[in-house]
Amino acid sequence: MQEILDATTPADWRKLDPANTLYLDLASGRVVIELAPGFAPAHVGNIRTLAKEGYWNGLSINRSQDNFVVQWGDAAEDEKQRKPLGSAQAKLPAEFERASKGVQFSRLPDRDGWAPQVGFADGFPAARDPQADKAWLAHCYGAVGAGRDVAADSSNGTELYVVTGQSPRQLDRNITVVGRVVQGMEYLSVLPRGTGPLGFYEKPEQRTPIKAIRLASEVPENDRVPLELLRTDSTAFTELVEARRNRRDEWYKRPAGHIDLCNVPLPVRTPK
Repeated sequence: MQEILDATTPADWRKLDPANTLYLDLASGRVVIELAPGFAPAHVGNIRTLAKEGYWNGLSINRSQDNFVVQWGDAAEDEKQRKPLGSAQAKLPAEFERASKGVQFSRLPDRDGWAPQVGFADGFPAARDPQADKAWLAHCYGAVGAGRDVAADSSNGTELYVVTGQSPRQLDRNITVVGRVVQGMEYLSVLPRGTGPLGFYEKPEQRTPIKAIRLASEVPENDRVPLELLRTDSTAFTELVEARRNRRDEWYKRPAGHIDLCNVPLPVRTPK
């Protein structure tokens, strides 16, 4: 795979859009999140507003469930004690899926147990059902979703989670996926597991404070993280998938001839 990446050209890579990039700053380091307005426009719009107005600054990561997710937001259980939303919307529509028509979809060659077709859309692991004209983002490692209550439309983007365990694809089309982590997963995956139900921390001192969550577009340019992502609609990416799908290096004695959507690498680099 490295040989393929070494042979790429600048046209094979794309830069993160600062208006659709979140920086989650912790004492341990920065987590970079790419937002997905093409699949969750209402949620992404609300998240932009929340970030611009500093909603998460001073809040905390309140949950770390083993082999599942970490989650952050307002830890106050009493609604009256919760942080005001400012200009953000208190209620949003569920954005579990969208029409597949018009989505540039790079399909994988193998079958999937969760969807008729899987591949990549706008650089995100995705799935689609052409007969139903539906497409949706998949809950792969690093996916960022909007936590909700029982009602489908009970999320507003204030409670966000990141998948840190084996891909829980049963959540696909049940929760709004708003983006994915492109750098900094190591700061989330190592967090101590919560001792309460569903991995919530039972004591305030167990929580990880959030220094700030900001849009990259609101951060001075010299403080931004310059990253490029391999285009998933490029020939180089197709070659990379096949190299991972059918390993031909000497160590592998039996090439799999198959790859799972959530095992496809999504290369990120710092431009030279």
